[in-house]
Amino acid sequence: MAKRRDSRHRPTFTPRRPTVAQLPQTLPVPEGCRRILAFVEGYEDVAFWRTIFAPFESDEVRFDVSVPLRGDLAKGKKVLLKSSASCHPNLVMCMDSDFDYLFADQTEDAQTINSSPYLFHTYAYSIENYLCYAPSLHDVCVRATKNDAHIFDFEAFFEEYSRTIYPAFVWYAYSAQISTPNIFTLTNFKNTVRLGYLDIDQNGADTLRWLRKQVDRRIEVLTAEHPEVAERLGEFEILLHNRGVTPEQTYLFMHGHTLMDNVVMVVLDAVCSKLKLLATDRINRSEREGIGLTNELSNYNNSLCNVREALLFNENYKDCFLYRKLQKDIENFLLLTK
Repeated sequence: MAKRRDSRHRPTFTPRRPTVAQLPQTLPVPEGCRRILAFVEGYEDVAFWRTIFAPFESDEVRFDVSVPLRGDLAKGKKVLLKSSASCHPNLVMCMDSDFDYLFADQTEDAQTINSSPYLFHTYAYSIENYLCYAPSLHDVCVRATKNDAHIFDFEAFFEEYSRTIYPAFVWYAYSAQISTPNIFTLTNFKNTVRLGYLDIDQNGADTLRWLRKQVDRRIEVLTAEHPEVAERLGEFEILLHNRGVTPEQTYLFMHGHTLMDNVVMVVLDAVCSKLKLLATDRINRSEREGIGLTNELSNYNNSLCNVREALLFNENYKDCFLYRKLQKDIENFLLLTK
């Protein structure tokens, strides 16, 4: 019997890196066309900023969106800000605003972001806030469920949701602005504004009543523990209002991943479950029977897509007032650097 070869002595194969000649070549920019390199925070941001710049492209201007071209492959907002001094008319940086837009010129990063014509930022807290733009969420449900029935008013719900969490948002934003996050940590903010469930009856009224109790309890504790902070919040609210924050639109300025993961996905999952139930019930009530009915149900189920993926591919946020501010910045940049 042949001896089994010891696996420790098996040769290892390392994939050979392609040579430069083997790699596909980038198409050349047409003669006379200006190429502007736009660096973004990470790979997941490339598609969003490609959508942002696409309307401005022509035979005269083209944007190439990419992560930073660094030997150490470092990326993220801090990397972009450290490189911002090297920006020029054909090299721009694109990033989430976080709180830097709301804090105006009160921090060094905010001053840099708000003053440079070569730095574009979302105005909303992050890309996720645009993806979760309330007027677009019905379309997300249609994409996921292939059912266009209107069973939930997303705009009305998120206006009321925003009004409900607004006091907690003011506390959290102020805590961040004075660089004292231990007053109201991000974890505590998440736990305060997240939705544990959604009852779609009466457009989520029961869920919002439950949330309001959560927020009220948190505000009572914060006011009791930090009365000196509570006295300063009125002046801070004026600052927020001057930057475009209203109670009805708070969700656009809150922490983006909290909004997407702990609020919007909860709402979408609940609504999409009902929409799929409606669709399958309609099929079951049809005149089809046997194999025909089974095939119809199978065809419907095969047409469905993942709700989160449908949300991540959402581009129907272009009538948001913050998106228009971003578009205006790009227009001004192109006029300034023509």
